[in-house]
Amino acid sequence: AQSYMTDFEDAAAPTWDNMIGGQINMMAYWDKAIGFTDETNGKRYDVIEKPATLIVRPRGWHLEEAHVEIDGQPMSGGLFDFGLYFFHNAKRQIASGSGPYFYLPKMESHKEARLWNDVFVHAQKVLGVKNGTIKATVLIETLPAAFEMHEILYELKDHIVGLNCGRWDYIFSYIKRLGKNPNFILPDRAQVVMGSAFLNAYSLLLVKTCHERGAFAMGGMAAQIPVKGDEAANEAAFNKVRADKEREANNGHDGTWVAHPDLVKVAMEVFGKLEGPNQLARQRQDVNVGQKELIEPHKGERTEHGMRECCRVGVQYIEAWLGGRGAVPLYNLMEDAATAEISRTQIWQWIYHGATLSDGRKVTPELFDEVLADEMKTLRETLGEERWTSGHFEQAVSLFSEMTKAQECEEFLTLPAYRLILENEA
Repeated sequence: AQSYMTDFEDAAAPTWDNMIGGQINMMAYWDKAIGFTDETNGKRYDVIEKPATLIVRPRGWHLEEAHVEIDGQPMSGGLFDFGLYFFHNAKRQIASGSGPYFYLPKMESHKEARLWNDVFVHAQKVLGVKNGTIKATVLIETLPAAFEMHEILYELKDHIVGLNCGRWDYIFSYIKRLGKNPNFILPDRAQVVMGSAFLNAYSLLLVKTCHERGAFAMGGMAAQIPVKGDEAANEAAFNKVRADKEREANNGHDGTWVAHPDLVKVAMEVFGKLEGPNQLARQRQDVNVGQKELIEPHKGERTEHGMRECCRVGVQYIEAWLGGRGAVPLYNLMEDAATAEISRTQIWQWIYHGATLSDGRKVTPELFDEVLADEMKTLRETLGEERWTSGHFEQAVSLFSEMTKAQECEEFLTLPAYRLILENEA
C-alpha cells in the first residue's frame, strides 16, 4: 500500500489504554523502535525500509477525552489526539522527509473545517513549523458536508490535499438527518449500494468538486476481509471489491482504501491501469448533481432478515467496542463504529414510521424486541455461556435496544457507549 492510516476514531475504542498506547506506538514508529514478535510462532515483524506513508485520524469534534480536563471540563478528543501526536512527532516526521498528515472525520460544516484550520495554523506557529506543512484529507461522510465541499476545501486551502468518500457513516448521516421524513425510508442496508441513488450522486459530485479545485478525490473503504477455508466465498468477496474499485476508477477517483492488506493488490491492479498518478485532468463537467440527486433514496425491500442482521451485527460490534476493540471482523467484513450506527438507526427509522416489511408486517417496537431476543438467544448459544457472561453483552444489548426504540434519533451511539467505557474503567 502507498499509505496507512492509524486510527484514533471509528476503528478504535477510546479506552485510556488504547488512546495512550496508540500515541506511544506512534512515537516509537518515528523513533524506528517499533516491532512485534508473535509468541505463538516466533515470527518477527518490523517496519520495512520504505514504509507506506503514515496518516493519522484523530477523533471527531463530537467526542471528548474524559481523562484530561480543561477548566474542569473534558477536553476535545480530536484536539487531544492531534495535539499529542503533532507535538511529539512533527519535527521528526519533517526531518525524515515525510510530514504530519491527518485524516479528518465527521465534519458537517465548513465552519468545522475552519476550526481545524485555526488549530493547524496555531500548532505550526507554536512549534516553529512553516504554515502549510500539515496536510489533511477530509472525510465527506455526513449529508450536510456533501452540500459544502467547495467551502470545506476553501477553509483548509493551505493544508488540504483531498476529500474522501466515507460511505458507511454517510448512510448513517442520511438516516439521521432525513429519518423523520417518510419520503426517505431506506431498504435493507445490503441494498444501499454505492452505484445508485444518493450514494452514487455524492461520489460523482465529490470527484467533480475536487478536480475543479485541484484536489484529490479518494474512493471509499472496501470492508471485505479474506474468507478462510472457503475459496468460492473468498473469490466472490475479492470480485466484489474489484467491481467496486473499477466503479470508483471509472467515476474519476484518484485513489481508494481497503480494510485488509490482502486487498491492496486488487485495488492496485485496478488503479494501476489508469494513465498517470491521478485523474485530476478528468474534470467531470458532465456530472449534473443537485439537491434532488443528493437525497434520492435507494429502492428496495425491507425484510426481517435485514432486521436480524442489524441486531446481530450491531450488538456484537458494541460489545467488542465496550471491551476495547474498535475494528471488529464480523461475517467476513471488517466493521467499525459506523456499522453499529447504521444498524440501530435503520431499525429506528422503520419503527418511527411503522414501515412495512416485504411480508406485509409493520415494524413495531414489539416486533423489534421479538427479533432482538431471538437473535441474542441464538448468539448466546453459539458463543457459549462463558463468553457471553465474561463479555459486555448485557450492556451492549441494553444500549442497542434503548437507542433503537428512542423517540428521537440520538446523534451518536458512541457518546453513551463512551460513558459505559468510563464506568467499566472506574
